[in-house]
Amino acid sequence: MSLLLIHSRLANTGMLYSAAVGLWALYLAFRKRDLDPNFWGALAINEIIFIVEALLGVTMWAQGLRPDRVVHLLYGVLAVITIPAAFAFTRGKGTRREAAIYGLICLFLAGVAIRAATTAA
Repeated sequence: MSLLLIHSRLANTGMLYSAAVGLWALYLAFRKRDLDPNFWGALAINEIIFIVEALLGVTMWAQGLRPDRVVHLLYGVLAVITIPAAFAFTRGKGTRREAAIYGLICLFLAGVAIRAATTAA
């Protein structure tokens, strides 16, 4: 299996997983519930998916496999830094407000994954 195929499949995974986590967070916000340890674990997995995706991208770049448009790299960086930036912004709180913030951010990341896929080839 080529790195390009793995990178593509992992991007799909990141998109679907981000959408699921985003909907979960919005559900918690709608139900006026705080974020629980299960959600924090899911959010950490979401970040790990994007970090692995970025590492694959860096490996492909080193091998000479470059995206058609350089903006693809911006989407990759954005995907990696968004969740830690949100965590810093919210100071690690897990109230209903933060659930809504993380929900919107994860849905945004799902959109970023879709957009990145359109700039890769």
